Amino acid sequence: MGFNCGILGLPNIGKSTLFNALTSTQQAESKNYPFCTIEPNIGKVSVKDLRLDNLSKISDSQNKIYNQLEFVDIAGLVKGASKGEGLGNKFLGNLSNVDAIIHLVRCFEDNDITHVNNKVSPIEDIKVIETELLLSDLEKVERIIENYKKKNKGKKVDQNFLETLEKSRNFLENGYSLRNLSYSESQEEVIKTFSLLTYKPIIYVCNVDENSLIDGNQFSKLVEAYSNESNLGCMKISAKIESEISGFKLESEKKEFLESIGLQETSLSKLISKGYEILDLITFFTSGPKESRAWSIKKGTLVPDAGAKIHTDFKTGFIKAEVISYEDFVKFGGEAKCKENGRLKLEGKEYIVNDGDVITFRFNV
Repeated sequence: MGFNCGILGLPNIGKSTLFNALTSTQQAESKNYPFCTIEPNIGKVSVKDLRLDNLSKISDSQNKIYNQLEFVDIAGLVKGASKGEGLGNKFLGNLSNVDAIIHLVRCFEDNDITHVNNKVSPIEDIKVIETELLLSDLEKVERIIENYKKKNKGKKVDQNFLETLEKSRNFLENGYSLRNLSYSESQEEVIKTFSLLTYKPIIYVCNVDENSLIDGNQFSKLVEAYSNESNLGCMKISAKIESEISGFKLESEKKEFLESIGLQETSLSKLISKGYEILDLITFFTSGPKESRAWSIKKGTLVPDAGAKIHTDFKTGFIKAEVISYEDFVKFGGEAKCKENGRLKLEGKEYIVNDGDVITFRFNV
């Protein structure tokens, strides 16, 4: 299973430009009018990890394979989207399939790029989108409750199921996103099966002009304050600059350009890492002469389930896992030296994988 982030926002705020820069393609048509993106554009990007580079060198691996994240460019939403305005139902449906949301907000002024509401007002823009997501969830939850009661009329109902949905409906009716609602473990098992939009993890990304990329501007500072109130993440990016950077073929050219504008790394690198973070993912590694590879899993994953990411046989025939921490693998210079120094641990099926573990799976089918 892969993990993906949907890029969401009003029309004409730079979503497709950002997507193109992320994926270094021109798959997403980027023009100055609403709804130029109708079908979602999908692209995969590598999650560059210095740890994998080091492991590959130590193991003298022939191949090196990074983790990947999928980004989905969702067409611009407008007020009334939950009722079908601007093909809104179609776009919201596309959004239900993503694991996390990157909410891109216009924080720049440009007379050549039309704003759908004819003014740059980031907080109003955010509230338009959030209201449509909330209304979409409310309609969906009400429909689920109604259908469940009809189907089970006169029968014994699952109280946990019904109470979870009614609790969610009440929260939505009061104008709150479900990610702010506390659920018990059993309630979480219920709610996460419905792909509700306001339950998905989210980060606000301020699309700023070049001069505001480091210190921000009046618009981005409003978004930062708003995100802090909601305990959500926020970062700045310039889709225009990232688009320029993605056009450089040589890394030396990219580095020179970044230094000229006072940056050490691209904002896209930070965004990719942030997407990985809000998805609650960690990385484990496999490393040997043939290949060193990074694998993404959710925090709290048991080692047999981590093995299933590689092949289902690793889980069904699981015996033991040989585990070395990344730090020890580097310190002692590889698997053999770690064994000699007692740094290789044999772990059973109850072991919870840690970020950075280098694992060899023992299995029998």
